[in-house]
Amino acid sequence: MGGQVTRTILQGGSLHFHPPKESMYPDLHATLSLCFHANTKGSQILMDKTKRSVRRIASFCNAITFTNRPIKIYEQVRLKITKRQGCWSGALRVGFTTVDPSDLSSAWLPRFACPDLVCERGFWARALPEEQCEEGTILSFWLDNTGQVFYQVNQGTPIFFFSGVPAEEPVWAIIDIYGLTRGVQLLDSKLVPDEYFSPAVTHDVMDDWHLSSNCSELDLQEDLQSFSSSPNSLNSVLLPQLHDDLHFHCVHGNGLRLVTEHIAVHYYSRREDCALVFIHRPLCCGECVFLKVLLKSQTATPTLNSFLSYGFTSCNPAHINPKHLPVNPEDLLDRREFWAFGCLTSPLVGGDTIGFRVTAEGEVLVSHNGGRAYREICVDNSTPLWMIFNLQTHIKQISILGTASSSLLSESPNTPSCCAITGEECLLCCERPVDSVLYACGHMCVCSICGGKLKEMSNPSCPMCRSPIRDIIKIYCSM
Repeated sequence: MGGQVTRTILQGGSLHFHPPKESMYPDLHATLSLCFHANTKGSQILMDKTKRSVRRIASFCNAITFTNRPIKIYEQVRLKITKRQGCWSGALRVGFTTVDPSDLSSAWLPRFACPDLVCERGFWARALPEEQCEEGTILSFWLDNTGQVFYQVNQGTPIFFFSGVPAEEPVWAIIDIYGLTRGVQLLDSKLVPDEYFSPAVTHDVMDDWHLSSNCSELDLQEDLQSFSSSPNSLNSVLLPQLHDDLHFHCVHGNGLRLVTEHIAVHYYSRREDCALVFIHRPLCCGECVFLKVLLKSQTATPTLNSFLSYGFTSCNPAHINPKHLPVNPEDLLDRREFWAFGCLTSPLVGGDTIGFRVTAEGEVLVSHNGGRAYREICVDNSTPLWMIFNLQTHIKQISILGTASSSLLSESPNTPSCCAITGEECLLCCERPVDSVLYACGHMCVCSICGGKLKEMSNPSCPMCRSPIRDIIKIYCSM
């Protein structure tokens, strides 16, 4: 559980937004008072009589809520965290939807806003950082007239959250009372303060907040060549520059398990099962996808036959029954859609970073640990294409680091970087190194912090094999 989000703190003077028009929002006092939607809510939500306070009864999920009316442009949705439960990981998820909650059935709502709800058309949401979700914290988030979403913690510096929400349509707020967050209170809404607006702001001024970057620049820069032997250092350079809007599709082979909000897929089967996984949406023209690959044997030198198999298809994976996915990907070539498969020509070392990009001419360019991009295969990109990956037996896990394109990417010196991690990463947080073994199944797949949280659950089970956990033993290595 728990998620990562790319944050960009906009500093260096007053924060500027595109200036609003007076017609964009009427007097808030003349509109319906903002509260939670009384009828459409998750099965674990308990709401008070005022419909301003909600809490999650049990579990860590099934607690999606909405506002009772659309949110105005630049109207702050203000939340006070009233209850925190420390035995979980992950925290509050917030966003917007163009779907009227009154048209939804509570029984239809998925367990999670991310990634389940945001896979549906008309829903946008992200996970807030755990450290920003302490009891008593006041969080506010809002939408500007360009479709960008910002959030603010205790009247601090506004932080860019994500973009892509259609600002010209009515939007309702989404609040998912998830994980560590157990209860929230909806406060009176306010408009973004006047000092955040500047009539002189234009798109040219916004260039100061972004880094112009595309796949070629990320792959071919000379300063990235020095990281070719240190992929973790390369990751720390890439992560602040990447979008986090791509994850794996819920349709995948029966030999795989999706983890960490569907941005990582883990190979757990010991039998000859299907190990195919798709990305959840088609690639954009020129978009570059960066992956991190973990091998079952994390060696410092290339291992014989340690290659990554990948492909492209015009078939929407939502139209495929997972039970019908074959063990051999080449069996899909008989289908009527376009399918193409390839394999990296360079062997892998544990922790390697791979970049993929499809050019306008249909050439698939691949970059290995920041090295020079080279052409692998050619594909028919006259129709939307989904990427496919086949986790062969030597691959333990692949994770999506993020995407980049020829458009401007958010950049900030305050964006958190990824620490260089040696050894395997915890299967749950994907951040800290594995240092604990689960008894009695014997799987060594979590860090001691996540292991402690697992042990506090009522019926803890191994995240790999689902066997009951009797104890968690921390391992100390002698040097």
